Amino acid sequence: MLTRRSFAQLITAALALPSISLAESDKGLAASQFSVMMWALNKQGTFEQNLERVAQAGYRHIELVEEFKHWSDDDKRRIQARMAALGISVDAMAGMTTGFANPTGGGAFLADLKALIPTARQLQCKQIILLSGKRIEGASPQSQHNASIETLKRAAEILGPAGIVGVIEPIDRLENPTIYLDGVTEAFEMTKSVASPSIKVLYDIYHEQRGFGNLIEKLDNNIAEVGLIHVADVPGRHEPGTGEINYNNIYRKLVQLNYKNIIAMEFYPTGDVVKTLQRAREEAMKA
Repeated sequence: MLTRRSFAQLITAALALPSISLAESDKGLAASQFSVMMWALNKQGTFEQNLERVAQAGYRHIELVEEFKHWSDDDKRRIQARMAALGISVDAMAGMTTGFANPTGGGAFLADLKALIPTARQLQCKQIILLSGKRIEGASPQSQHNASIETLKRAAEILGPAGIVGVIEPIDRLENPTIYLDGVTEAFEMTKSVASPSIKVLYDIYHEQRGFGNLIEKLDNNIAEVGLIHVADVPGRHEPGTGEINYNNIYRKLVQLNYKNIIAMEFYPTGDVVKTLQRAREEAMKA
């Protein structure tokens, strides 16, 4: 029998449920924001074995480098069917063979980009990772900077109609001594000059710490330009908590800045793959 007291309790419970749900969605990083860059797990097993591990760890996205270039048609069908069954999508992919910072190479970069877009569509991937390429002997840094902006503006005209975002990734020169773009400060200058929603920055925390540090202030000043974040600790490229980066503070800053894009784990797990990936995601969501 429904009494006045039980009715009041039902109403109270019903009103409480949406408020809890909204509080959870508005506070902290969401499970749907996390991804895994698959190449970092290569030593742990085959691609398909690692795909299962990623799903077991509670992730719903993965990122690819060039794995898809080695898949047969049967491989593609099998892997994509399994991804669909696991509820996993590809949020970002690399695969470009040319860089955008060559003053005489813009045409080749754009042709490379156009050739990669059909694969991105087939994989239902909405972000393509773009690299600058090498420092060019005889070319001034300013000329390469200017060439980058002009080439990226043209890239935006290709990416926009395709519904894809290009994310430019600086690489530290300890890892790649010949790379042109080695830090996010210049990357942010580029994307602000391009001024297109189709070109953003991939803020790789690992690379930026190795090259320059001062991680949080750059997030504070440029969060609107960040399209993707990559996570690994320094030194060693292992999971957060194994090195010198205070990821709890970084995650708290991302929550404060209302960052809603993807955060991809790109580290070598030091322990059990599933448990390490799960713990990395859960600790980020608690920040």
